[in-house]
Amino acid sequence: MTDSIERTGLRAQRVTRTAGGTLILDGVTLTPRPGAVTGLLGPNGSGKSTLLRLLAGVIAPASGVVTLDDRPLERIGRRAVAQRIAVVEQQADTQVALSVHEVVRLGRIPHRRAWTPPSSADEEAVRTALLRTGLDDKAERPWHTLSGGERQRVQIARALAQEPRELLLDEPTNHLDIQHQLALLALVAELRVTSVVALHDLNLAAMYCDQLAVLKQGRVVASGTPATVLTEELIADVYGVRATITCPDDRPHIRFLGPVARR
Repeated sequence: MTDSIERTGLRAQRVTRTAGGTLILDGVTLTPRPGAVTGLLGPNGSGKSTLLRLLAGVIAPASGVVTLDDRPLERIGRRAVAQRIAVVEQQADTQVALSVHEVVRLGRIPHRRAWTPPSSADEEAVRTALLRTGLDDKAERPWHTLSGGERQRVQIARALAQEPRELLLDEPTNHLDIQHQLALLALVAELRVTSVVALHDLNLAAMYCDQLAVLKQGRVVASGTPATVLTEELIADVYGVRATITCPDDRPHIRFLGPVARR
């Protein structure tokens, strides 16, 4: 792979972010591999959500730069960014009475001119997204009647309808049962778009992510493949938990033993 190809796509270079005088991210560099799934790991407060918001262009870094195809995000129009990058946040809500189909159709807004009706391509993208997330039988259900897990799946479908090349997901499995957690991450892995997923479950990250970046107190303390990153020493240091690790099929499986004994 040439250097010019490696530099394309979405990238954060030595980004720093503060909030209320507190340093949230401290010189973080992240280069997601195109077409692969990158997992963001780290305890609560380590900076995962903030990094995702920087990658999405929702907030700007205090220093450093986020680039898309080597162009700083702030120099790219919001519409152009939205056509490329889709975001699924931890929780989403609306006070407007919308059906599932109408919520998913919102993902087509970046591709439509103002005040124009949905095209056949728009409707096909919506249908495909509903099918891929197993929501086609709920298309006419009112959004407010859904469970938390179902609402999260609708947000995934909205992001897929956007037809992004980069997909950012912040704890997407939080409200899902284990069956839908596995189905969702398998779907993300099959998409072959550049995906960055913040996760708490280390075993799910090991199963479905191609590469990992581990944050601790706003810094990347480890990055690489799951097999190289997820070690007993790292889990003890970052999470304060004792664990044993086996690697069937080159994918780590973690068994947690309990908190690290305090000295």
